[in-house]
Amino acid sequence: MSKNLQALIALLLISFCCWLSYYSLKPSGIPEEVSENEFSVGKAFQHVEKIGDSPHYLGSAAHSSVRNYIVNELQKLGLEVQTQEDFVLNDAAILSRPQNILTRIKGSGNGDALVLMTHYDSQPHSSYGASDAGSGVATILEGLRAFIAEGNPPKNDLIVLFTDAEEIGLMGAELFVRQHPWAKDARLALNFEARGSGGSSFMLLETNAGNAKLIKAFKEAHVPYPTTNSLAYSVYKLLPNDTDLTVLRESGNINGFNFAFIGDHFDYHTANDIPENLDLETLAHQGDYLMPLLHYFQDADLNLLNSDNDLLYFNLPFGQFVTYPFGWIMPMLILAFILFFTVVGYGIFKKKLSVKAIFKGFAPYFLSLIIGGLLVFGLWKFCLYIYPEYSEMLHGFTYNGYSYITAAVLLSLTVAFFVYHKFYNEDKTASQFVAPLFLWILICALLAVGLKGAAYFIIPAYFGFIQLLLMMHKKQPNIILNTILSLPALFILFPFIQMFPVALGLKMLFLAGILSILLFTLFLPVFGYFAKKDLLAVLFFLGFNAFMFYAHFTSEFTAERPKPNSLVYLYDADEDKANWYSYDEMPDEWTRKYFGEDPVILTNAETKFSSKYNSGFTWRSDAPKIDIKSPEIILQKIDSSNNEFQYSLKIAPNRDAKRIEIYTENITDFNDFKVNGLQAENVKLGEESFNMFTRRWKNRLLSYYISSKDTLRMNFSLDKTKSAEFILYESSYDLLENKELDVSRRSETMIPKPFILNDAVIYKKRVKLNQ
Repeated sequence: MSKNLQALIALLLISFCCWLSYYSLKPSGIPEEVSENEFSVGKAFQHVEKIGDSPHYLGSAAHSSVRNYIVNELQKLGLEVQTQEDFVLNDAAILSRPQNILTRIKGSGNGDALVLMTHYDSQPHSSYGASDAGSGVATILEGLRAFIAEGNPPKNDLIVLFTDAEEIGLMGAELFVRQHPWAKDARLALNFEARGSGGSSFMLLETNAGNAKLIKAFKEAHVPYPTTNSLAYSVYKLLPNDTDLTVLRESGNINGFNFAFIGDHFDYHTANDIPENLDLETLAHQGDYLMPLLHYFQDADLNLLNSDNDLLYFNLPFGQFVTYPFGWIMPMLILAFILFFTVVGYGIFKKKLSVKAIFKGFAPYFLSLIIGGLLVFGLWKFCLYIYPEYSEMLHGFTYNGYSYITAAVLLSLTVAFFVYHKFYNEDKTASQFVAPLFLWILICALLAVGLKGAAYFIIPAYFGFIQLLLMMHKKQPNIILNTILSLPALFILFPFIQMFPVALGLKMLFLAGILSILLFTLFLPVFGYFAKKDLLAVLFFLGFNAFMFYAHFTSEFTAERPKPNSLVYLYDADEDKANWYSYDEMPDEWTRKYFGEDPVILTNAETKFSSKYNSGFTWRSDAPKIDIKSPEIILQKIDSSNNEFQYSLKIAPNRDAKRIEIYTENITDFNDFKVNGLQAENVKLGEESFNMFTRRWKNRLLSYYISSKDTLRMNFSLDKTKSAEFILYESSYDLLENKELDVSRRSETMIPKPFILNDAVIYKKRVKLNQ
């Protein structure tokens, strides 16, 4: 077979495996009909349509409707349903009154229970919550129906838990694990979540101990499409993205599995999180996790899942799931160094390798990484400059984000092929592969110390040793064979090229570029024998331009890709003045009506309301004053001692308010502080312990998410030598419904900006402590 034909076959094989490593990780094709005791995606989607019909955040009318719908569906299955409701105050001083939905299927065993859980509230204020987490509710409801239809009673009890107020601080999970008597019986939990509306669902493990027995059980359950790896969970643990399961693990020592999809991240927490945007194959993937694990754990001994040992694990295409112990990390690393120096030493001794060429091999390696990484980093900075409207998408992943990821990969490969074309000597291919192989082992050594979940990255090195031996003994090795030996590197690394920018935002685009170049260098036993590397560089550059052009032509906001924007009305009762505010960076046809063509940029912004991305107001303009029913505020000095004053403060909404936030001008420490009878626990920041009330580090004192117009009651004490003044913000989400303000509806090309307080009518009032 000619060299050119081998090269063509190798390129086709690599392209196919790239496709395979992404598209083989979830079910493809949804059967129209299944048996009565099988999970039906169609029936599950009917639940999604009901739940995702409108925004259903805590305190909304739709929130009660969704709760009633879930209760009715459980009762249709012949289950006895209960709700659990009470105030919860978390350590971030967020207060709410969640209402969990629970049912329990008794098993024949001793009462140990498997928990099936998700949350049923949507993100305030405009998200329809079809994926997050209507898909989770639908998965469990349909899974229960199929399970009950099987008529196979479990040994373990099954607790079904639909938590409330997850979106505002995991409040329902906190309520369950701290107050519900069933929590003490829970031994394991399966939690279904979403951070997008498509893609494969990842399994992310939660345990306070080692993961060995949990991973072994997961493997034995024979999940058909296991999409997971130990690196993803290592990274997940470093991020501030907790789930309800985190609360069960930390507060109840309950192990569990999260199942969450992150594809189409641009829909996350937005008004685009609607049933029509949920990928049915993704919903099927959730069902493919639930049913095998439910069958496995229904009779398993749930007390035997704790372990002192950890496993590395990762998936391959076609459902292959590879595991091995952490105890192998150092031996495999040491063996890799031994094999490397043995093979290289043998090659030098036999004059199969050139020392000079080996050292020259470091130059193209570092040049490719540096130039490629900087170009991709600069590319995204350039895009933000050219398309400043991208900054309106606070989570950082644009509608055309996949085009930018592809463009970044192609640009990186352009650099790699061009640099290696300039520096590469085909006769010295084996010698010049030594540098990438050595540096890869060195990277794995660093990972083995700092990020052990990624230690399985050493596996491609072992295949690299085989390739190096083949290259030393044959001037023209079989390119197809070398391609096959390089595929483990592709299957291990390629998924991360897309995963990091999707999950963490396009600011991580440079990481996709660097990973692409690292993967390229592991394919040098293939690409090194390509005669036309310069031509491939040109072709990849043309592909880069094609995707950049496509990204440009899809950069505008449309009805399918709506622009997030924001507008709030704030009335300051002390100043008797009203203003419009916005969080936006760029005016549009809707916000120009209130801020003009050239908005006045705030230099001293109003308080930054609690927001995931710490966003603050950017613009302000005068607004008409309207009649807002002020809350009833009752402040009493109820007692005093020699050193302190004690106070009682009650705030009762007189309108359909959904949120109260209280700030102080100065960071004053209170001696004690209770909210609706509850105290906030301490927060560990580094080595120090802080408390939102008694050892404070921020101006925000309290956030209260209101349901049923419940009164906010605060009892606190303060040293007589200290002074304090509360700044109260009471917010409703009915700006567009307020007839006096007559705010026009957004066009179909716009949606409310998520992650912030938006479409709100805010009442501001200072409350002075009269000392």
